[in-house]
Amino acid sequence: MATFLYNLGRLAFRRRHFVALIWVALLTLAGVGAASAPAAGTTSFSIPGTEAQKAFDLLEQRFPGASADGATGRIVFKAPDGQKMTDADNKATVARTVKELGGGTEVVSVTDPFTTNAVSKDGSVAYTSVKYEVPGMELADSTRESLEAAGDDARAAGLTVDVGGDALEAGAEPGAVGEIVGIAIAAVVLVITLGSIVAAGLPLLTAIIGVGIGVSTITVLAKALDLGDTTSTLALMIGLAVGIDYALFIVSRYRNELAEGRDREEAAGRATGTAGSAVVFAGLTVVIALAGLAVVNVPMLTKMGLAAAGTVVIAVLIALTMIPAMLGYAGRKIRPAGEKRKSSKERTSSKGHTSSDAATSQKQAKPNMGTRWASFVIRRPVAVLVLGVVGLGAIALPATQLELGLPDDGSQPTSTTQRRAYDTLSEGFGPGFNGPLMIVVDAKDSDDPTAAFGDVADGIKDLKDVVTVTPPAPNKAGDTATITVIPNSKPSSTQTEDLVHAIRDKGSDFKADTDAEVLVTGTTAMNIDFSQKLNDALVPYLALVVGLAFLLLIVVFRSILVPLKAALGFLLSVLAALGAVVAVFQWGWFSGLIGVEETGPIMSMMPIFMVGVVFGLAMDYEVFLVTRMREAYVHGETPSQAVVTGFRHSARVVVAAAIIMMAVFGGFISSGESMIKMIGFGLAIAVFFDAFVVRMAIVPAVLALLGKKAWWLPKWLDRALPNVDVEGEGLRVHDDPAKGSDADEDRELVRV
Repeated sequence: MATFLYNLGRLAFRRRHFVALIWVALLTLAGVGAASAPAAGTTSFSIPGTEAQKAFDLLEQRFPGASADGATGRIVFKAPDGQKMTDADNKATVARTVKELGGGTEVVSVTDPFTTNAVSKDGSVAYTSVKYEVPGMELADSTRESLEAAGDDARAAGLTVDVGGDALEAGAEPGAVGEIVGIAIAAVVLVITLGSIVAAGLPLLTAIIGVGIGVSTITVLAKALDLGDTTSTLALMIGLAVGIDYALFIVSRYRNELAEGRDREEAAGRATGTAGSAVVFAGLTVVIALAGLAVVNVPMLTKMGLAAAGTVVIAVLIALTMIPAMLGYAGRKIRPAGEKRKSSKERTSSKGHTSSDAATSQKQAKPNMGTRWASFVIRRPVAVLVLGVVGLGAIALPATQLELGLPDDGSQPTSTTQRRAYDTLSEGFGPGFNGPLMIVVDAKDSDDPTAAFGDVADGIKDLKDVVTVTPPAPNKAGDTATITVIPNSKPSSTQTEDLVHAIRDKGSDFKADTDAEVLVTGTTAMNIDFSQKLNDALVPYLALVVGLAFLLLIVVFRSILVPLKAALGFLLSVLAALGAVVAVFQWGWFSGLIGVEETGPIMSMMPIFMVGVVFGLAMDYEVFLVTRMREAYVHGETPSQAVVTGFRHSARVVVAAAIIMMAVFGGFISSGESMIKMIGFGLAIAVFFDAFVVRMAIVPAVLALLGKKAWWLPKWLDRALPNVDVEGEGLRVHDDPAKGSDADEDRELVRV
């Protein structure tokens, strides 16, 4: 592989105009396609195999046109002190609001609080419910804006009005400020790492082009493949991060090759053949992790994962072709690693220096921070290993108390209208009113459906934590009915989850007595089922992703213990990151520092999301750091020397890549949305643990203790595995002609 990529890099360097034209043409084509693509419309959210989804599907069949899974909005009215909502003026104001809501687009129905008993016992609070045709994430922006503005007249009349419900849900997109800050920090880090604005600009430019092509392609395919806004968001985040990292590694290696005295075309080929090989396999691990989300069997997650994986593939291809081409355009504006700015006279006089002069000056150079750190770890491997493992293990302890759920309006900042509506409803009707359960009774096989409906309603009333059970509402055929149950606890509480399970457990008794099937659905039940499905899929997903990547790394490193160490280190960093997330967002430790106003269950998607994203990025650092060590070991250095060499050449770049990742993810922490804030914090802290503790401390300590055993591979397996030559051993023929074919023995190696 190294030889193929070496030739590809040199070809791209020489044919830079052609390569650049191809990528610019692809970007233009994708951009034009995105601009002219039809609107994506609505996207479907379903969770196959769950009871809540089965109930929704049954409602669609038995209650046609009712939009069972449609969003619900709530306008909550609170009367001024000394007044009641039942006062004539206040009733008239609410009636006007109800009429205005009823004329909106995508609206199925609007309730009148005075005819549906939606007024609190003390008369101070009332609410109206709005039912929509589509789920909250699929509502048009204009519909959501109309809902938010519906209470303006009531506010002018003196009522306190707030809006809640899942109709206000929107795609989880990062704020523009966070993106700008992340890119700005990345630019600064790149300038410091690569030594010039031109060199720093290449990774940013190529990453933006790659993301532009990827996101534009997603936009073109959005309607045909039913892709939502969150798909583009994830692709943007991952594509930008890996695009910068992959380009950074190749440009950095290019500068190192220049420092060895090689001409620019040769250096571009060498950088692509060595660092480019690492880019290919690092990209494969990210693709495996993202595409593996299909294991969860949630269509939305599958599409998000595959779209992001496609963007990663584009980032790899751009790094292997466009970066060498851009290096050709940059010419002498990108200097060799370690070279200081010289005067024009010094540059002119130094043109004739040989590669031996460069090598001599490099040896005389002061050891860099990576060399000093690696030497320290090799001298004290046991202490570093124990400290790293024990430290991460202690931070991971809170993860044993992990509680999964999905955020609701109760987790919103207190400054939002959703949170105020949530609190007002809790005050007027009880905390469970914000999370009603919908019971679907399928009595098609029952001899007396009406009696079956009544028996189910009466049986649920006797359960613990039930406040209200509405009378059954049958369909026209009379074979199916819905019953609304108001719990005594808030939607995200364990008591409400226990109630859902209790109703489902009692369903078998109802089935035996009445031949009626009882299904529990609604937003709260759907959240519970979604969390459980993700929790059940975590172990199979982890086994698939880690297993495939383990096999891939065996091929890359030609070792058993190095990939095993990589996988175990990743698990340690992810567990520590989850522990930190639990401590901050569930327990409230240091929550004020990042603006967490309300603690609660951890978002159910968080563990599997962190595994998928962080695993791919962690393997990036592993591949880039350890392949340089293996390269040195294969070229004759001792195991300890190889560790130091790997750090001397790669530690600075890996640290820069990690800081860039943390900056990109850290930008999400400033978001007002608790879900986005949690994702940003979790990914940023996971990258910190993995890059700075696992890869920078635990990895060299383990390799120092293992010595030559780290690179052991059974002979039979060595013969069976393909030789991908990530370390670039095949490129040595370009240094020593005697290693070439017999026909080339007398050929003199000439550098142009």
